[in-house]
Amino acid sequence: MKKHICFSIICGMALLIAIPSFSQKPKINKLTGKEKKAGWVLLFNGMDFTGWRQCNGTEMPKNWTIEDNAMKVFTGEGKNPGQGSNGDIVYSAKKFRNFELSIDWKASEMANSGIFFNVREVPDQPVYYAAPEIQILDNEKATDNKVASHLAGSLYDMIAADPKTVHPAGEWNTIIITVKEGKVTHTQNGVKVVEYELWTPRWDEMVANSKFKTFPGFIEGIAREGYIALQDHGFPVWFRNIKIRELL
Repeated sequence: MKKHICFSIICGMALLIAIPSFSQKPKINKLTGKEKKAGWVLLFNGMDFTGWRQCNGTEMPKNWTIEDNAMKVFTGEGKNPGQGSNGDIVYSAKKFRNFELSIDWKASEMANSGIFFNVREVPDQPVYYAAPEIQILDNEKATDNKVASHLAGSLYDMIAADPKTVHPAGEWNTIIITVKEGKVTHTQNGVKVVEYELWTPRWDEMVANSKFKTFPGFIEGIAREGYIALQDHGFPVWFRNIKIRELL
């Protein structure tokens, strides 16, 4: 009897070894059938910059490239790390109002960047002139890591995100920004880290206690809809799996 049991175990193990694994790695810059049915669309196809251009410009800045199926911003020619090259970009194919936006990002050592929504372009003004920023940062070594609300995933200079939810430089993170009738959440690597509401007395109070209190764009008020944007802060940062679904 023992011989039969051993034989069965050995045969079973051999069968498991012989059968190839059908587990798949997560798709990069692709949507599953389930995601398509749920209304998700890609804002980046992994091959080129279709739909994207320089903020207040018409072409893609020269310090952006495609690397390993991700869009990468890098330090511009003649610039030092931390010096942007006027390379902030917007997805200009469409403006969004109520949505769920998901982006994978990876920071280089000391890197600093940002994701913006409800962007309205104002001539001769930077992308952060009148739009909320979700901070991207190497929390460990970036020079802008001394203030809690300047760490990755935070509503920049207003609400701090839990730094324990951030993967270190060189590793991918996923941020999901949900905006519905002014109510906003940031979910970082599966954990909701920030929650706030635009166009409220509390929002006005946060602005008044931030660096944006003198920004005319914030004083006038954040737009009710706008572009999605990515920041060039003079450090290498990668973005991929940029997808969005509009909410009713």
